[in-house]
Amino acid sequence: MYFVYETRTLYSCQVVSEKLTRAAVLERAAKLADADGLDAVTIRRLAQELGVTPMALYWHFKNKDELLAGLADHLLSGVKADRQAGDPWPKQLRAMVAALLDVVRAHPTLVELLMFIDKRHATAFTRATNDALDLLGQAGFDLEESFWVSSYLLHGVIGLVEARPGCPSSMSPAEAEEWRRQRRVQLESLPADQFPMMVAFAATFGREPDVDRYFAFGVDLLMSAVEAMAAQRAARA
Repeated sequence: MYFVYETRTLYSCQVVSEKLTRAAVLERAAKLADADGLDAVTIRRLAQELGVTPMALYWHFKNKDELLAGLADHLLSGVKADRQAGDPWPKQLRAMVAALLDVVRAHPTLVELLMFIDKRHATAFTRATNDALDLLGQAGFDLEESFWVSSYLLHGVIGLVEARPGCPSSMSPAEAEEWRRQRRVQLESLPADQFPMMVAFAATFGREPDVDRYFAFGVDLLMSAVEAMAAQRAARA
């Protein structure tokens, strides 16, 4: 009887795992991480969220490390160079930076995730890095310089998201308005003869920041440095 029960249980888990795709599991893991943080993403918690037994998830992921590496791979799947369009390297690299920015904006926990996982097991991260190295090679950088530039772009995107203007996203509209009012008052109370530019900057807190403009400006700032240095190399050559 025990053998029959165990066989039925394993068969049941296999049927559930076949219906529950790897992509569906990772989508729910991403939502869980966004809502409750990376620590909440465990096999047990994820199984509860999906209404299955932990055994059903073990068909896709052997342990939490494999699950988190899979999550990073899933989130970064769209960050890649377009090999079919034949676009010049600046356009392809800019598209990669913009795609990475979109992912980090949508899933801020990706930053912590990239520090936690063994990136060798995140194929999408390795592919994105390889694509970036190839494009930067076309720009005239050697491999070591290309790696430095790609790291600069990655951390530049992270910095843009972490330094985004405005109040914490958890605030209500009323709380956000009060937050901006307090910041404006704080700056306007500075001695105008010592800090005239900071006092003038206080007026920007009178409205909601244009976050999309901020991020577009940030991508331009990052790419302009790379393109300017590449142009200098081309001129010397």
